[in-house]
Amino acid sequence: MKCFSRIRLLIRTSLALICLFSANPLSAKNWNPVQKLVEERDAVLVADPQGNILFSRNADQRLIPASTLKLLTSLAARHHLGSEHRFKTEFYLDAENNLKIKGYGDPFLISEVISEIAETLASKIDRCGDLVLDDSYFEEVAIPGVTSSFNPYDSPNGALCANFNTVNFKCTGRKCTSAEPQTPFVSFVMDRVCESGLSTGRIVLSAENNEITLYTGYLFRHFLEQEDVSFTGKVRMGEVTEEDRLIYRYTSVFSLDQILSKLLEFSNNFVANQLFIAAGAGAYGPPGTIEKGIRAAEAYMQENLKGEAIHIEEGSGISRENRISARSMLKILEKFKPHHRLMTHRNGQYYKTGSLSNVKTRAGFMEGAAGELYPFVVLVNTPGKRTDPILSRIRRILTR
Repeated sequence: MKCFSRIRLLIRTSLALICLFSANPLSAKNWNPVQKLVEERDAVLVADPQGNILFSRNADQRLIPASTLKLLTSLAARHHLGSEHRFKTEFYLDAENNLKIKGYGDPFLISEVISEIAETLASKIDRCGDLVLDDSYFEEVAIPGVTSSFNPYDSPNGALCANFNTVNFKCTGRKCTSAEPQTPFVSFVMDRVCESGLSTGRIVLSAENNEITLYTGYLFRHFLEQEDVSFTGKVRMGEVTEEDRLIYRYTSVFSLDQILSKLLEFSNNFVANQLFIAAGAGAYGPPGTIEKGIRAAEAYMQENLKGEAIHIEEGSGISRENRISARSMLKILEKFKPHHRLMTHRNGQYYKTGSLSNVKTRAGFMEGAAGELYPFVVLVNTPGKRTDPILSRIRRILTR
């Protein structure tokens, strides 16, 4: 009888160990379904809440990150500007009573904000000559990967921009109006609308001939005239001088962390590169350039990521020349973990996605049964593939 009891005990113990082994995410066997989905041009890495790697495939291969690169841009911006940084826009009067506006790269200078600024300015001025626009805080920048299309993801960057350099319109016959109540349709953009060939939609403005900056000026003029401020001159480019008198400095109502939360939710390329260039100007002084943005990001990496092998062309992920490995992205996630609530949160994940033609990526944290966070990186550079099948299998392993 004692022999049979011992046999039963051994069987129960063996079964328990088998169950534990099959449920243990450290077991290589459990990751076979993921392993089979990862091809040569893909990379996957999953770690436990302490950062120990549970599974990796092609972890050191540098691949196109697409918009997951915005996580690094966010960290670099917080490092060089500070989480509570608030962008400013300044307003001056010169000796000829011209109103001058100097921009400092505020990515959230939107119609509602411009309307409020106009109301404040109307309490200080009632009549002006020219409206002069100073965008010298940024040099004219060409973002690698951005084309001259009308798509909003190809929006150019500048120091004085409004509404993400986009216009949302609808046309009936030859008459065009704004497609959003908070934004007027200014005739200045009519040529661009006609050039698009569309009768309705949202298009991006061009950086050529100062179009994006002049559009901002015409918006300001519209809202100021609504507040009974009159202009006797024109809207034109220029610069603030030491002789000009500062009459108002607008400080954004949005902190950098609030901007980052919106950036990571909506993945706006324009916003990402505004922060990228502003971080460069903050680190190395104006004017902001894409080269200084790269230097600022590389300085952050050198100090905090110990020289990880990452190649950056710009800050949004739109360039196909950006390269990063899954292992380097894991280092980024480790630094981002204290700020993970800035990321999109759905279906038990805090994450950032990326998408280019034939490139699909995702990086973030999966929640375990007790709310613990498992960092994961999925970089799919194989044409025609998606991240979803890989992610669903990872989720199944971590939550079983």
